[in-house]
Amino acid sequence: MIEEILNKENLNKSDIINLLNSDGDDLQLLFDYSTKIKNKYIGNKVHLRGIIEYSNICSKNCYYCGIRKDNENVNRYILSEEEVIEASKFAYHNGYGSIVIQTGELQSENNTKKIEKLLKEIKSLSDNKLGITLSCGEQTEEVYKRWFDAGAHRYLLRIESSDKELYEKLHPNNKLHSWQTRVNCLYALKNIGYQVGTGVMIGLPFQTNEHLADDILFMKNLDIDMCGMGPYIEHEDTPLFQYKNNLLSLNERLELSLKMLSVLRIVMKNINIAATTALQAISTKGREDAIRIAANVVMPNITPVLYRENYKLYENKPGINEDCEDSIKSITRLVQNAECEISFSEWGDSKRFKNREK
Repeated sequence: MIEEILNKENLNKSDIINLLNSDGDDLQLLFDYSTKIKNKYIGNKVHLRGIIEYSNICSKNCYYCGIRKDNENVNRYILSEEEVIEASKFAYHNGYGSIVIQTGELQSENNTKKIEKLLKEIKSLSDNKLGITLSCGEQTEEVYKRWFDAGAHRYLLRIESSDKELYEKLHPNNKLHSWQTRVNCLYALKNIGYQVGTGVMIGLPFQTNEHLADDILFMKNLDIDMCGMGPYIEHEDTPLFQYKNNLLSLNERLELSLKMLSVLRIVMKNINIAATTALQAISTKGREDAIRIAANVVMPNITPVLYRENYKLYENKPGINEDCEDSIKSITRLVQNAECEISFSEWGDSKRFKNREK
């Protein structure tokens, strides 16, 4: 049955659910097929995105997130302009090709101007050679446009769940946490011209494989250019922690995440897919396995080590005490173990995006 599904041109919801339920020999067939698709459409190159965790100050209270506004056990910070520039210089001089500026969600003119200035300075110091992805949450279309004009060309905004009812179980019931606003932001980003990425958490409370199948179809219908998704890992200072005993085991969440990555690679053959850090929080081989079967982007942390302990969206985040030099060494090893190679000093834009531009 699995072989018949894999040979279909277009997968429907039922097909995707069957693939997500696969185990044993069928699971190996799934992984082998997604590896084949990845090698055919993407090749064995892996692109680097150095993550700069700019600030853990957030206006939102998402029930799953360790840096939610009401978590009083977090030391809040904002990197200085000099710290961001130094991290960007490290990425540029070490051939990373691209960086990601990631931050808690803030909507203010002051925050907009700060990021706008940083974008221009990073473009200048790298002679426009360093690609920039932003992951700064929901903003107005005007703000997105200002950042795009200042030099950002990719934007990651995770939908977290494409199911409105499930989304509302993961967020407070107020205007600041609207599923429709999230969706509207994704379309605004596309309209501006960004390469748009989204993603979901896998193994959430209340989540079913039917939800996950809908997530895959949502990403296909949105026609995304890149995806960052991985296992849900609970954080003790969040409301969802109360459901910790009702979750899939960590290993089950890891396996289901790898299934999701494989299915997404089969459905959207030429997008960029990240091997997220959360995969490695469960298994030292988590990101390696993801790269082997589906992923082609990896994101080493280049935030100053001093701040990393305070940017914990989930527990047991790996690499918080690893300096930038050690990080690139470990990334190089895991990519080599996955029988792939790092593509240095390249933006590594989504092939789907490039094909759409033609």
